[in-house]
Amino acid sequence: MSIVANTVNYLDGETLLEGYFAYDGAIQGQRPVVLIHHAWAGRDEFVANKARKLAELGYLGFATDMYGKGVLGTGPEQNAQLMQPFMADRAKLQHRLQAALATVKLLPWADNQRIAAIGFCFGGLCALDLARTGADIRGVVAFHGLFVPPANLPNPSIKAKVLILHGHDDPLAPPEQAQALQTELTQAGADWQMHLYGNTKHAFTNPLANDPGYGLIYQPIAEQRSWQAMQNFLNEVFV
Repeated sequence: MSIVANTVNYLDGETLLEGYFAYDGAIQGQRPVVLIHHAWAGRDEFVANKARKLAELGYLGFATDMYGKGVLGTGPEQNAQLMQPFMADRAKLQHRLQAALATVKLLPWADNQRIAAIGFCFGGLCALDLARTGADIRGVVAFHGLFVPPANLPNPSIKAKVLILHGHDDPLAPPEQAQALQTELTQAGADWQMHLYGNTKHAFTNPLANDPGYGLIYQPIAEQRSWQAMQNFLNEVFV
């Protein structure tokens, strides 16, 4: 195993973005692609690490950039300011997602017939929105994602299989929103599944999450279970 990692610049209109990709150089030829969408702080080391871990599993991991090259939030207030324009304008968010998808398809190691997307928190919403656009990808996985549906796509037709990995006690996506998402996915004709983790709140995969007042708490057992569930899902969709 020889993990190769680097960055690549790409554009969405006039906005310069910087993705981070990783792959195993010991593997010959093309391999399945997993897009990784970051949380509200921006494309940070957390998603870069996920790209490397996915490379170790034999995939091309590509951490996307929603905010712009070098743009990272430094705390909850600034993170919210960075995220909010995309929550308010979901068409803008979806256009940026498509820019990353188009970019990764140009990488010589990418198998364009086998692409999936994952995301964490805000990134989970991004992965779901990519599916909602009808993107021709194999599957999407949302880790403790946000479930607010986009007003610009009231009746999506979803081609990708969908896996939701969710803490039952997540205050940012309470049970009624989880139920509404299930209904939306069913009406969209999606092949979907949702794994609920009991006694688990938001950001359960992030070891740095430690804000009980805001409902952000790391839960190592749920992290382990969710990562294994993702691996099983990718094995299925990439057959």
